[in-house]
Amino acid sequence: MVYLLLFLSNIFMTFAWYGHLKFKHEALWKVILVSWGIAFFEYCLQVPANRYGHGQFTAAQLKIIQEVITLLVFVGFSVLCLHEPFRWNYAVSFGFIFLAVYFMFRF
Repeated sequence: MVYLLLFLSNIFMTFAWYGHLKFKHEALWKVILVSWGIAFFEYCLQVPANRYGHGQFTAAQLKIIQEVITLLVFVGFSVLCLHEPFRWNYAVSFGFIFLAVYFMFRF
């Protein structure tokens, strides 16, 4: 349940933070308001995910899980919605973050 809530919240977060890049012709104040509206739904999912997950995971573990999910969602968004290529150095960088997950849960 926690993973699903984190995944869904990150979809909203990614659209709130980066979706406006497809609408550069719109006024900045408009995309800010729309982003805030989208972010509301992100918080409606993120807060319960952290509340339910805390105890099963530490706060630091919840954060690293959230970061990995954010990266996975962001890669899909940047490739599919923004049509940006996924480069090899991104994979290496993300690999280091996955190593952080390993160390977070291993020791």
